Amino acid sequence: MTTTTTYIAFLRAVNVGGRTVRMERLRALFAELGLERVGSYIQTGNVFFTAGATDAAARAALTGRIEQHLAEQLGFPVPVMLRTVDEVQAVLDAEPFAEVEVTPEVRLTLNFLSEPLPADFPLPYTSPKGDYEVLGADPGTAFVVVHLKDGKWVTTGNLFGKSYRGSVTSRFLHTTVKIVAAARKT
Repeated sequence: MTTTTTYIAFLRAVNVGGRTVRMERLRALFAELGLERVGSYIQTGNVFFTAGATDAAARAALTGRIEQHLAEQLGFPVPVMLRTVDEVQAVLDAEPFAEVEVTPEVRLTLNFLSEPLPADFPLPYTSPKGDYEVLGADPGTAFVVVHLKDGKWVTTGNLFGKSYRGSVTSRFLHTTVKIVAAARKT
């Protein structure tokens, strides 16, 4: 009997900057790869599915297949941060923002990483302008508090400095909770 795993593909650069892709189309593209029980949550590129790939090499190969297929079919690169539902749940269960006072000017974000932060990245880290704080990270996720300025999100560019060569995609904490719940229903 083959064991299947439920994955969440957090896609970067989908439905931003003129790169509009309907979720129906994304689900169809994942199904074309033979992935099963494909679903999605909201329009920001959160696709979940089941697959048999469980070890690191198989997961890396699956990520590469997805990225290649999306680039071929959509005409632009789409970095994919692939996590199991249990991995994302473990991040949520760790409550990385437990000590943060939430106010109308604070946003809590999970930044999914394609590779770990550089070993020399200082944690915790506060940006020079004070618009964000990186509270900590595990190999696949950085925990970032964004401070709105005059009600606006002003953080742009590379949160982790020029030495970070990987891809990053951010999701609000409350949205990630909903993504996991939706993925568990598959």
